[in-house]
Amino acid sequence: MVCVGSTTRALRVLFLVSAHGSLSQAVQVAFTDLGHEVEVSVGDSPESMQAAVLAHDPDLIVCPMLKRMIPEAVWSRYRCLIVHPGPVGDRGPSSIDWAIHLDQSTWGVTVLEANDEFDAGPVWATRTFELRSTTKSGLYRHEVRRAAIDALVDAVSKIAHGQETPDVIEPSGIAVAGQARPLMRQETRLIDWSTDPTDVVLRKIRAAEGQPGVLDRIGTSEFHLFGAHRERTLRGTPGQVVAQRNGAICRATLDGAVWISHLKQRRTPTRTFLKLPAATALAQSGARVDAPEVQVPLHLTPGTGMEGTFRDIFYEEACNVGYLHFDFYNGAMSAEQCQRLRDAYRYARSRRETNVIVLMGGRDFFSTGINLNVIEAAKDPARESWRNLNAINDVVHDIVTTDSHYVIAALCGDAAAGGVPLALAADRVVAREGIVLNPYYGHMGGLYGSEYWTYLLPRRLGERMATQLTGAPFTPISSRRAVQIGLLDAAFGSTVDSFVALVRNHAERLAKRNDLAARLEFKRRQRARDERIKPLDAYRREELARSHHCFFGADRRYHHARHRFAYKLHSHTDA
Repeated sequence: MVCVGSTTRALRVLFLVSAHGSLSQAVQVAFTDLGHEVEVSVGDSPESMQAAVLAHDPDLIVCPMLKRMIPEAVWSRYRCLIVHPGPVGDRGPSSIDWAIHLDQSTWGVTVLEANDEFDAGPVWATRTFELRSTTKSGLYRHEVRRAAIDALVDAVSKIAHGQETPDVIEPSGIAVAGQARPLMRQETRLIDWSTDPTDVVLRKIRAAEGQPGVLDRIGTSEFHLFGAHRERTLRGTPGQVVAQRNGAICRATLDGAVWISHLKQRRTPTRTFLKLPAATALAQSGARVDAPEVQVPLHLTPGTGMEGTFRDIFYEEACNVGYLHFDFYNGAMSAEQCQRLRDAYRYARSRRETNVIVLMGGRDFFSTGINLNVIEAAKDPARESWRNLNAINDVVHDIVTTDSHYVIAALCGDAAAGGVPLALAADRVVAREGIVLNPYYGHMGGLYGSEYWTYLLPRRLGERMATQLTGAPFTPISSRRAVQIGLLDAAFGSTVDSFVALVRNHAERLAKRNDLAARLEFKRRQRARDERIKPLDAYRREELARSHHCFFGADRRYHHARHRFAYKLHSHTDA
């Protein structure tokens, strides 16, 4: 264990979480990097919490994402730190929801000690931040994550140094003063399409992103709405579906329109539904939408008036560099999305005006691999799994075999499962500071996975480290640690904007280097050498043989795990 200073000690920390999602994973890797020993217990019933504490007997309990109160039997015996996504004085289970709904400009995160009142214990640390115009999930993955880690490291450092009580923090002494607010219910979230302007519609849907969504009616069915994007050109009767694009639907508002990428049909007493691409969810409900499919050009040229609309894939160029953006919901890539991404990549590769391609991914996620919800909803999930895995393999293959351009993967957001080897297919892999990577597949019922990972991971890490990473059950890796072991080439930029600016500067300088032609020639020779040793097709055949058994064999563990994940019967992630 790492100890800093004579009075500091490494702590045995137990995380109690309702789900081990992006926030708790990021806190876990931050604590691990500091030398603390972290165990994670997923489950928020009093019984599961007490059992976990009894099993681990920790020095400290931390709850980055816990929806239930800790039982007195736990907090009265152990110090328990709660992360509340609100400023000092804020209380209630819908903190960020209210902040977005009320169009607050500044918000905060508070680390407090658990007691017998909800969100009312002694405050150990707090941080504030500007409230960006985005979704609740987006805030959690950026501003809330940074503030929570900073505040938790502050609080835990005090405890590790032997401080017994928190400093006194008065609400009047910080930029934002919070207040107790109730659970936000659907009556508050309700959209009135005839009177709500676009800004209000966007805020309502974004405040409910992730969970629970905004309940609304389309045709004769009720759905929860997710994934709202502004549309600046299309118009229609308020509430009317006026267009479709790549699985999303566009609905007119009082003064414009919004795109909605995902829907989840309202549950019935006998059935629970999946969150799915909007067009898929509508089709499964039997609803008929006659709106036309309205496409936009892949190649985005500034000044053409085509910027203000929803697109999950687009391409742009500057200074001999091609930037390919792909921003899929929660990073999951269906077979159809993989096929469109492959077409877009081939377009980027065909451009002779460029010599560098940057794979930008999305703001919140680079990629999390195949789309388990779409697979679960398919008539034949085994065949859809096979189709999806082969489709993402095709993308990886095209990147690995590119010899006309130098390829950079720029991870602005997290990557997991097949999304990690997708990034490693590039020649250089860089990431924003603070992202989390998890190349492990095994939590999905022992799924072996593919994406040429048996070639790409050992190529960077060696066989031993590659086996260790893919065999360790659900152990997230920080960007700092990933650089140390060689999984990443570099990590920089604390915010999205700073990271993107640095990536563009790096790529454009590289495109002008005199030695770029030599780099490309070295890349060709290296790929030819690797092909002689073992062809790419051999890696793919071996991986897919193992995955085929998971999909079509007698062992049903993958199908059971996928079903539990899709329906959130238990969850390792918050996707």
